[in-house]
Amino acid sequence: MHWLAKFVYFKIMGWKVVGNTNFSKDTIKKAIIISAPHTSNLDFIIGILLRKITQVKTNFIGKKELFTWPFGYYFRAVGGVPVDRKNKENKVQTIAKLFENKEEFRLTLAPEGTRSKVDEWRTGFYYIAKQANVPIIMFTLDFGNKQNTISEPFFPTDNIEEDFKFMKSFFKGVKGRIEKNI
Repeated sequence: MHWLAKFVYFKIMGWKVVGNTNFSKDTIKKAIIISAPHTSNLDFIIGILLRKITQVKTNFIGKKELFTWPFGYYFRAVGGVPVDRKNKENKVQTIAKLFENKEEFRLTLAPEGTRSKVDEWRTGFYYIAKQANVPIIMFTLDFGNKQNTISEPFFPTDNIEEDFKFMKSFFKGVKGRIEKNI
């Protein structure tokens, strides 16, 4: 399937990947990967293709209702982890605990938290990274240049304002598939 993913991503879709193309897989076994701008369902497909191309195991979370038959098996096979969104417990703590029990866990999240237009990023991914003591790897979904750029690992500091300024600068000029949602 590796060859098929490469064929679809590079030849049919015409995309390219630059930067930290192995996601530091040999040295960074656990990380938060933020993927932006998240404007379309096609973002998920690009992520799945890139996961196969780079052969770096990545994960995502989804509402537990998505993990029932017939799709549950597929979502788990491609790295999905179900989360009960109705549960009253702290989501940051719950997700950060996922890192404790796994030898390798790279969780991909959209900092916007939705495909719709938002004025500010959500902060959950940042606090998960801090609580789990893992770096953040930034990953662009640039439909303007048909390109995914992957950053080196970034360890959050105790200055959220400066850290967000730094992370947002990585995505400057990147065009999502649905521009009105950027």
